[in-house]
Amino acid sequence: MAFKSKIKWVVLFVLTLSLASLVAHLSMTKFSSMNLVQYSAKEALSHDFPNTGSPLKTRRNKRLWGAVRSLESLQPHANPRSSYPVPDENTNGFIYAKIFGGFEKIRSSICDLVTISRLLNATLVIPEIQQSTRSKGVSYKFKSFSYLYDEEQFIMLLKNDVNIVKSLPENLKAARRRSEFPTFKPKNSASPNFYVKEVLPNLKKAKVVGLIVTDGGCLKSILPPSMSEFQRLRCRVAFHALQFRPEIQILGLRMVERLRASGQPFLAYHPGLVRDTLAYHGCAELFQDVHTELIQYRRAQLIKQGIINDELSVDSHSRRENGSCPLMPEEVGLLLRALGYPSKTIIYLAGSKTFGGQRLLIPLRALFGNLVDRTTLCSKTELSDLVGPEAPLPADIFRLPLPKSEQQLIDQWKKAGPRPRPLPPPPDRPIYQHEKEGWYAWILEKDKEPDPSPMEHRMQAHRKTIAALFNITRDDLYHPKRDWMLSVKEHLNRSLSEDGFFRQSLLSKPNSFLSHPLPECSCRIPSVETTKQIKGKDGRIVLGGEEECPKWMELARAEGAGNDDMESAEDDNDTVEQLEPDAVDATSSLTSLIDHDEEWDPND
Repeated sequence: MAFKSKIKWVVLFVLTLSLASLVAHLSMTKFSSMNLVQYSAKEALSHDFPNTGSPLKTRRNKRLWGAVRSLESLQPHANPRSSYPVPDENTNGFIYAKIFGGFEKIRSSICDLVTISRLLNATLVIPEIQQSTRSKGVSYKFKSFSYLYDEEQFIMLLKNDVNIVKSLPENLKAARRRSEFPTFKPKNSASPNFYVKEVLPNLKKAKVVGLIVTDGGCLKSILPPSMSEFQRLRCRVAFHALQFRPEIQILGLRMVERLRASGQPFLAYHPGLVRDTLAYHGCAELFQDVHTELIQYRRAQLIKQGIINDELSVDSHSRRENGSCPLMPEEVGLLLRALGYPSKTIIYLAGSKTFGGQRLLIPLRALFGNLVDRTTLCSKTELSDLVGPEAPLPADIFRLPLPKSEQQLIDQWKKAGPRPRPLPPPPDRPIYQHEKEGWYAWILEKDKEPDPSPMEHRMQAHRKTIAALFNITRDDLYHPKRDWMLSVKEHLNRSLSEDGFFRQSLLSKPNSFLSHPLPECSCRIPSVETTKQIKGKDGRIVLGGEEECPKWMELARAEGAGNDDMESAEDDNDTVEQLEPDAVDATSSLTSLIDHDEEWDPND
């Protein structure tokens, strides 16, 4: 009995201590004023750059942030040069179009549609952008085009080029829903003769023609010299008429201001990792995980739809070497470090989402801590305001059925017919997921690992020379040799020079006119020293065939250059006055320390 009583006293003592501890913790929680600290990209930037908002001007490394040598004699000039009549109100009919693809394809597709409408003397219906129509969360008040661009400005700025309407007339909408009008699916290499000989007769006959644009364009990039006015029309559409709606422009300006608030320059980087484009070029083996199978599945769908005329499994190594697949974020980070950009460089991650998730961005964040995106620069309210209010939910009209009487239940039982026979015995026990081994068993449900297919291609054309350099030094990426760094810098310097400019124009213009709209959309100032005329292998002029700029443009340029020189001289004087000798030495030493890469191997 005495032993049991001692145990009771011990238990009572322990319970008392537990109760006292609980009361103490609750009181500390109630009267404590401590709050959780949430990570903020803005606070991180201010921590790395403490001089934010001060009048002291930062000294930038001109080797990294200096301006690229510009072609001073060239000026943008896309106005019509020769006789350019206003479009006739009595057109040959209406052209409506559906545009498929990402944002990089939408702009060029709209430019081609306006040009084709001018060529065929047709009235263009505002194109339907399927990417924004199918996006989740977009408000019902937005149409596909108005979600991105300003419709009114688009119609007004092109009123002297093409007749544009927001929708088909009411008497033609029903016929379109019944698919009574001819529809074409042109390629991005379609010639003007295709539209004049194939599309125009159907347009005059049916008065309405539909176009489905999937290749990022529906008209060849290089047109004959006699069609230079159509090329300038492309430039007017891309650089003047297509403007984002005001809400997007305002938020974009806010984001740029927040990036510049630290007083430091920043880089913008788009990974280019989109599932459809990766599947189109066959870049599945970049991931070596479940995303590989997702890309292959999408590629099989594109082959079945006839968009891809190629095999499912391709030689990805050759595609990677010719620049068809995008560089992975880790490789981009290593490339920037090799060029000398310090670890505190601000990098803005563009794009809506990265296929593969945040896992792929971990190496890039480890190399550059100030990696920000739209979610860190904007609040949830600012981002939600872009898509508009959500659609109202339908009213809850569900009602319980009326209760049945006993007699009704008996009658229903009698009318139910014969009773079902018992089910057959169940099959053999299946293999559950937790019993499978390896990713191949989870996806393919096989016990044997399949033979690895070759790595697949890439998204857009990149500098295949850099991909080759990465392949050569694959085993020594984080400790690159000095000759590899010099090779990368030498290649990039060549690409940024005039020779690289001409070489890139020969490669990019056949695929996209907007990437090199010279000489059609530019003019040359006669007072500046001119460059000799340069022609490509096909005989077309790359540089030097521009017309002279109007006199008003040259005068405006001279006035602007004089104001810029005065402002730059004043800025230099202000900087010299504000920076004392000691401050100059301290700032220069700080800059050299920041620019110096502290992670290089000391043996290199």
